[in-house]
Amino acid sequence: MKSEKKLIRWYKAWEMFILVWAIYSSLFTPMEFGFFRGLPERLFVLDIVGQIAFLVDIVLQFFVAYRDTQTYRTVYKPTRIAFRYLKSHFLMDFIGCFPWDLIYKASGKHELVRYLLWIRLFRVRKVVEFFQRLEKDTRINYLFTRILKLLFVEVYCTHTAACIFYYLATTLPPENEGYTWIGSLKLGDYSYENFREIDLWKRYTTALYFAIVTMATVGYGDIHAVNLREMIFVMIYVSFDMVLGAYLIGNITALIVKGSNTERFRDKMNDLISFMNRKKLGRDLRSQITGHVRLQYDSHYTDTVMLQDIPASIRAKIAQLLYLPYIKKVPLFKGCSTEFINQIVIRLHEEYFLPGEVITEQGNVVDHLYFVCEGLLEALVTKTDGSEESVTLLGPHTSFGDISIICNISQPFTVRVCELCHLLRLDKQSFSNILEIYFHDGRTILNNIMEEKESNDRIKKLESDIVIHIGKQEAELALKVNSAAFQGDFYQLKSLIRSGADPNKTDYDGRSPLHLAACRGYEDITLFLIQEGVDVNLKDKFGHTPLFEAVKAGQEGVIGLLAKEGASFNLEDSGNFLCTTVAKGDSDFLKRLLSSGMDPNSEDYDHRTPLHVAASEGLFLMAKMLVEAGASVISKDRWGNSPLDEARLCGNKKLIKLLEDTKNAQSSIYPTSLRELQEERIERRKCTVFPFHPQEAKEERSRKHGVVVWIPSNLEKLIVTAAKELGLSDGASFVLLSEDQGRITDIDMISDGHKLYMISDTTDQT
Repeated sequence: MKSEKKLIRWYKAWEMFILVWAIYSSLFTPMEFGFFRGLPERLFVLDIVGQIAFLVDIVLQFFVAYRDTQTYRTVYKPTRIAFRYLKSHFLMDFIGCFPWDLIYKASGKHELVRYLLWIRLFRVRKVVEFFQRLEKDTRINYLFTRILKLLFVEVYCTHTAACIFYYLATTLPPENEGYTWIGSLKLGDYSYENFREIDLWKRYTTALYFAIVTMATVGYGDIHAVNLREMIFVMIYVSFDMVLGAYLIGNITALIVKGSNTERFRDKMNDLISFMNRKKLGRDLRSQITGHVRLQYDSHYTDTVMLQDIPASIRAKIAQLLYLPYIKKVPLFKGCSTEFINQIVIRLHEEYFLPGEVITEQGNVVDHLYFVCEGLLEALVTKTDGSEESVTLLGPHTSFGDISIICNISQPFTVRVCELCHLLRLDKQSFSNILEIYFHDGRTILNNIMEEKESNDRIKKLESDIVIHIGKQEAELALKVNSAAFQGDFYQLKSLIRSGADPNKTDYDGRSPLHLAACRGYEDITLFLIQEGVDVNLKDKFGHTPLFEAVKAGQEGVIGLLAKEGASFNLEDSGNFLCTTVAKGDSDFLKRLLSSGMDPNSEDYDHRTPLHVAASEGLFLMAKMLVEAGASVISKDRWGNSPLDEARLCGNKKLIKLLEDTKNAQSSIYPTSLRELQEERIERRKCTVFPFHPQEAKEERSRKHGVVVWIPSNLEKLIVTAAKELGLSDGASFVLLSEDQGRITDIDMISDGHKLYMISDTTDQT
């Protein structure tokens, strides 16, 4: 570290040394061109020393690090430094070091060789760079720096013009020197007729006087152009002077009104320095603040301000051009949609950070998500004893702040800059707004984070937080889907499902969107959810299926749709439920339940059927509905009482007659003894038959509907009945398959609510 600082001090001293030679070379080169045809010995030696110094500086340039204008990172790699210098200034610097005076003499004093001297004026750039550094130095008065720069520009221009004026006079043959501006000049009794014999400094002063008077356009008339070449140069020079005058006036005006970017930067720095002095901030913090502000100035942050006046559509295209290549490579967004990534890109902001700066600290609330374009950062965890432990390094195409924002937790680690970094920043609110629309991509992001846990220890430590957030997000998404189904917002529901929401997800009560749509009677939504593969027999926490909800609400259209799909009630205690419904006297509800296929002979825990309850309560209309639905009047409860016995105890004569007539009718239908009928449990079962193979269920369900049929006494009757209802050919031979593609060989294999698939016997054999 000390050796590096020592080298920096030596190089700064060398820069000042070479600056002196650059000023000398910039001023002496025009004078050598205009006043000398071959240098005197002393000046020749001085010239050789200067060229040697510049040759040494050329060698040093191959090892001096530089800051990349695109990334603002300091480049230390020798090959890149050398390549950059070779492409830029090397050729001009090298040619400028040639001993042109010797070459001029060796070439027989060929005049064209002397014109190559002007290449050395390329060294003026070192003076320009010096003034640029001086302007940014807040320790030096800005007004003084600017006036000094303007004076140098004016003196240098007039000095160069004076040398060219004198050169024009020397290009004519000696016998024609009287036809030049200086050869024809007479000041009082003094004549410049033999001006080559006059003292050098007197000639130079006269030429400088001519240049200043011409530049100022005073025009005293004592010195003026005599020949055509001088007139042409004067016209060019005066035109240049107008531009130079405008430049000088403009800069002076800027000094008065304080309009330059550099001056605004200096004012900002002065305010910061005053603030830091008042607050007595430490040296490290001072260095970070001033370094960051200087980096903002160097990286032209004003470009962002300029873009604010451009239409949003054009700004979006610019952002996609600049930032999209970086964001596409971020692992966090792997597998996300193009639309989602585009929305992220157009809301990004560029930032640069110097080494040592802390971007986020452990335990703080995070308001921004960062993406690393270039540079290197370090993630640190502060232990209980105050020491810091490095967790991981963050290089290009990585991100941080994502877990804190997504899971809504504090920052789990500190992020510090190791190298000059180019970052892209996205604020939390914008990110949250985008995720609300593209929630499917939000789930993809969470999956990407979980996949990263195997290779990233910091993710492993936060796994529980991530899992909790995933569960919370899934629950919120299910609520959004259910809310859309409940409100009948078909467009919103379709949009959510098309974007990746799972329609089979249930809410806190276990209700699916189909439960709510069935309850509200939305036939379009019900049909859409069925086509999306929602389980029509899914039970909520109360044991209710979508069909039950539709029946309960009296939604006839929805009941029909669900029945076509083979929906059932699947009540765990259907007998007890029916008995309760009868006891409440809800005849409409009972009618809908029976018409939807609920077994009227279902028993409760006391083996009582709904007809037992209706008979005991004297509910004639409800008993009639049950009898018409096939309720048995001879079934007995735990105490051996039949519905007819209960009716007789109740004393409702009309009800007794109804049940006695029904008993006689049922006795004639079933040719068995009364004792056998009493012991037999009449259980009506139904099943749903679909006209396609189980493998095609998902594809064909949206196009072909099945049929619900009562299960007969044998398999052949079931096949014939189902084929007739489905409109299949009578002459063909069919077989029935289960959902597991197993062939049904006996009627007793079929349970209530079973789903069966009818295919031709030839298809089954193939």
